[in-house]
Amino acid sequence: MPSAQDPFYVVKEEIQESIDKLQSTFHQWEHIPSNTGERVNLIKELLAGCESIEWQVDELDKAIAVAARDPAWYGLMKWRLKNEGDGPALLALRQQDEDLDELGASLVRIGDVGLTIHDELLGQEKILDDLGMEMDSTSNRLDFVQKKVAMVMKKAGIKGQIMMILFLVVLFIVLFVLVFLT
Repeated sequence: MPSAQDPFYVVKEEIQESIDKLQSTFHQWEHIPSNTGERVNLIKELLAGCESIEWQVDELDKAIAVAARDPAWYGLMKWRLKNEGDGPALLALRQQDEDLDELGASLVRIGDVGLTIHDELLGQEKILDDLGMEMDSTSNRLDFVQKKVAMVMKKAGIKGQIMMILFLVVLFIVLFVLVFLT
């Protein structure tokens, strides 16, 4: 059984907690409509969580590499020799291997989540680009209409402008009556 003092298990539990939190956030992300600010916030949180887990695993890998270079310095050789005949050391190593395999599988799932998020972001970027082009087109058409209206207003003069305003007021009253009184 793993020792409560073994830093490997402490770090493994921290990484597993981070993975669980990330999976929970991913499930929330899956059920939120795509055009909300909350979904964008969850995407940022998911990306930050992936980076955090990646950093934690890298740090664990570095610590294991350091300990493997000089096992005597960390008391691993003494521990290994002491428990060699007993079999618990072998069981502990097998348990750590299994835990690392589990952790690796979790990281693969997180990688898949990251790819899904990436694909979603690419899709949303395309939607935003299309929206930007439509906005530019609409802006150009609006500018054209405003220039035409300014030209008509200039040609109409003061008398024509007053007549146009009266016509629009009458039209508004007629539409108001038709909509609200019928």
